[in-house]
Amino acid sequence: MKRIIIGIDGLSSCGKSTLAKALAKSLHYAYLDSGAMYRAVTLYFLENNIDYENPEAVAEALQQIEIHFERIDGQNRTFLNGRDVEHDIREMRVSEHVSPVSTISAVRRAMVAQQQAMGKRRHIVADGRDIGTVVFPDAELKIFLIADADVRTSRRHLELASKGIDAEWGEIQRNLLERDRIDSGRADSPLRKADDAVVIDNTLLSEEQQLEKALALAKERM
Repeated sequence: MKRIIIGIDGLSSCGKSTLAKALAKSLHYAYLDSGAMYRAVTLYFLENNIDYENPEAVAEALQQIEIHFERIDGQNRTFLNGRDVEHDIREMRVSEHVSPVSTISAVRRAMVAQQQAMGKRRHIVADGRDIGTVVFPDAELKIFLIADADVRTSRRHLELASKGIDAEWGEIQRNLLERDRIDSGRADSPLRKADDAVVIDNTLLSEEQQLEKALALAKERM
């Protein structure tokens, strides 16, 4: 079968990473979590008191950031400068800052370069907000996920609770909608559907049902 790149984009908490992980596992492909990379950058900025409105400070900090992924006990883990930060990057304090950090052109250029390097061998599933439009515009399969805002909020609430992170439902929804607004309106590689992307509305779909749809699309391209 042909080795392909699969890009999954969409709104916040639409289940992009859930689908990407399941798809990568089913196809025995590598998984690239681009959202985790931006969260790791945000965490570094917060922990090191980097003023991300200062271009020089950002440029200097980016030179100190190395991100990679490892699969441990069946789970994809994000490492920042050799440290497992998978739990830390999911906290609300990171969620509150990740969108403005992600709008910074220098940050996006640095992360896109790392992502494209990871994708040179193809055979990869990547999720994010600009995968099909900027990172891998030549991906053989592009999926754009959408879902109702209340459903997305409930999913995010459950995800945080499962990781022991306490957050109010209303706070979560405000954060999601604000991230959608910032991501869609940023000047550098905004969130948008690629012209050749397939839209999947998973509001009423189970994880198994959306995976089934995505697998069928992938096998067509392969």
